[in-house]
Amino acid sequence: MTSAENPDADRRPPLWAAWEPRSCLRRAAHVLPTPTGTPFTFAYTLLLLSTSLYAEFGDPDTVRTLVEGSSTDVQHLTRTPVLVLLASALWIAGGISSPWAVGFVFILTALERRVGGLRAAGVFLLGHVVATLATEVPVGVSVMAGQLPDSSLHRLDYGISFGLMASVGALAGLLAPVLRWPLLGVVVVLITQDLFDMVDPLASWGHPLALLVGVVCWPFLRREDARRAGVPVPSAVPDGQMGPYVP
Repeated sequence: MTSAENPDADRRPPLWAAWEPRSCLRRAAHVLPTPTGTPFTFAYTLLLLSTSLYAEFGDPDTVRTLVEGSSTDVQHLTRTPVLVLLASALWIAGGISSPWAVGFVFILTALERRVGGLRAAGVFLLGHVVATLATEVPVGVSVMAGQLPDSSLHRLDYGISFGLMASVGALAGLLAPVLRWPLLGVVVVLITQDLFDMVDPLASWGHPLALLVGVVCWPFLRREDARRAGVPVPSAVPDGQMGPYVP
């Protein structure tokens, strides 16, 4: 069919238009955090960038003191639980070039764009807190029972991996099945391999727990995602009927 037979053909953008600088910038702005579109992820990324650069170039003794003071080990959790649970998420284990840092930027950006900053922050914090407590509390109990040495109470534990895993689990529930199940499949394979290697037992068990926390959040996040997309949310009361009277 020629352009004369199909007048819309002349109005279609050429193939090379997708690679124009303006088009590339628009796509990059959608997958990367921005101060207006994803303020939580943007601010958190800047904060993590700052702490990572300081950990790389700052005074080693000061960095060691700060990281140890932020550790969510049993000793700190029993003394200043709120402080260390928040402070431990200000450092990236492995530095700014680690896979955790790269995954954080893209996963948190995508999640915040779908459900908003408050809910994205809530998922991240919930996964971080639940997985930390679920792995550290048994350590304290085992030390009290004499099954682990007292040195286990001072084990260095920090990073964003638990919160990130919860965010991955939550984001998967908002994706189409063709993307959801491959994403979860890849993550489950990595987690399983980590469990077999058992390089860091607490992290190895904490990651699947954090992923499960994100999956549990699916019903709550899907309603917000549908609302933002303009999709009507089914009502619990059928059309034409009134709900029960609540004084």
